[in-house]
Amino acid sequence: MKLKHSYFYTLRNDAKDEESVSGNLLTRCGMIKKTSSGVYMYLPLGYKVMKNIEKVIREEMESIDAGELLMPALIPEEVYTISGRRDAFGKDMFSLKDRFLKNYVLAPTHEELFTIAAQAKIKSYKDLPFSIYQIQDKFRDEPRCRYGLIRVREFLMKDAYSFDMDEKGLNDSYNDMYNAYKRIFTRLGIDYRIVKSDTGAMGGLLSEEFQAITNIGEDKLVICDHCGYAANSDIAKCTLLTKKSDEELKIRELIKTPSAGSIEEVSKYLQEDKERFVKTLIYKIDEKFYGVLVKGSMDVNESKLKKLLNANEVSLATIEEVEEVTKVKIGFAGPVGLDVPIIVDNEVLNMTNFIVGANKTDYHFKNVNLEDFNYVLTGDIRNITQKDCCPNCGKELSFKNGIEIGNTFKLGTKYSESLGLNYLNKENESLPVWMGCYGIGIGRCMASVVEQHHDDKGIIWPMEIAPFKVSILVLNTDDASQMDAANYLYENLRKSSISTILDDRDERAGVKFNDMDLIGIPIRITIGNKIKDQIVEIKQRKKDDFEEVSLYDALSKVEDIIDGE
Repeated sequence: MKLKHSYFYTLRNDAKDEESVSGNLLTRCGMIKKTSSGVYMYLPLGYKVMKNIEKVIREEMESIDAGELLMPALIPEEVYTISGRRDAFGKDMFSLKDRFLKNYVLAPTHEELFTIAAQAKIKSYKDLPFSIYQIQDKFRDEPRCRYGLIRVREFLMKDAYSFDMDEKGLNDSYNDMYNAYKRIFTRLGIDYRIVKSDTGAMGGLLSEEFQAITNIGEDKLVICDHCGYAANSDIAKCTLLTKKSDEELKIRELIKTPSAGSIEEVSKYLQEDKERFVKTLIYKIDEKFYGVLVKGSMDVNESKLKKLLNANEVSLATIEEVEEVTKVKIGFAGPVGLDVPIIVDNEVLNMTNFIVGANKTDYHFKNVNLEDFNYVLTGDIRNITQKDCCPNCGKELSFKNGIEIGNTFKLGTKYSESLGLNYLNKENESLPVWMGCYGIGIGRCMASVVEQHHDDKGIIWPMEIAPFKVSILVLNTDDASQMDAANYLYENLRKSSISTILDDRDERAGVKFNDMDLIGIPIRITIGNKIKDQIVEIKQRKKDDFEEVSLYDALSKVEDIIDGE
């Protein structure tokens, strides 16, 4: 690409509404441009990066014989109703009506349609196994779009599905895809970790996430460097930190705590250790209210709570709802006499003589015990903390932030049973097909690479996905000898199938250097006054030093650098 007459621009200043490094740099590079909250256009350079990421994915999918297809994005709503997932997606799903008032949705994911496609092929065990995939836009009505391409409403996704006769076949297909994913993310140059995660709306037997390690990652990862345990904090198992007390049970006592509603305030007022407090939080779970009890120093994990109740929607009750349920002002809720089902975290089960709200404004109870109220469920429903140990080996845990760039699910027979995807075995019995589901967020991959590969000058693209591998920078475009040399190199690099930018703009040298550093082209060839001696300068973006070589050796030098990557 010659820049002078191409669609190319950069911004000198930071983007005003991009809070992430990747969102800011990709916008400044003229690679993406926001059109509305969570919706972006991919401009020529950015689109080339996306296509290069897709190329890596397609090559690895082909290596495991997965066939590519393309599904529609506009889907009849009834498809998700039949599978039982319409309620699970709730408001996250874009919905609309056609001119005949039939309900449609913009697909947030495609398990249902892939199941229907598989029905066209599968009749007997002889038709299994196989895997198919697509690369296509998905739509989700994110309530809080942020961090550029990381949390958006429209995004490009690669989703694959495997179909097998039994669990053993599923495990084999899963392992093939799992290893292909490892190769993909390694080729993309992403520093990642694989963690166990919640199956969520997808359901199934197992879910694992491929997480890019970055400071702005919204997912909290829990990792044991000793035994290899790794999990998203949404499902990370908590060890019991509170030892079973042998303290004698005391009689419950009502204490006035005027204007003291928080644990901090009540602890100070009563001169009691904060470790003696239990919080009562009112949750609205599938339109029903619950009291949820956790130790005062800990927080409720809503994903665990949702899974414990097999619920679709979990949210904290509003102030007005809390006061309606408890009949008192906010800050004084407690389990004693509470007229809603109560769920208790495992940590509370080891506590005795604890302090709770009294469901009476300006009052708390001291010396409350489990015998003083009824509860319907117990479980691990709290967030893991720095004090917790590895649930497998008991050693110290480390915590990292991650961006989910890929996920793999063992769906089992969840969708095949609900949508009637069966096959006849050798005994002519009809059995449900075993399915796996595998996704990669391509925009998130692009953003994650930038988050991990940049400096104060701009992006440093890995060779395999850079928009161009080489940039030729001409210091003086009015010098015929410099332009002749540039065009000579440009044509020879292209003949060797090496993607190349020729910066032939009438700009100052400093502008050109800054632009090439900003957009992150891996190899830069500079042509200046030394061309009279047939000398050009070659510099790699990720290195500080440069090398002077003969104009006629430049091609082989570039090939050596590329081969060495």
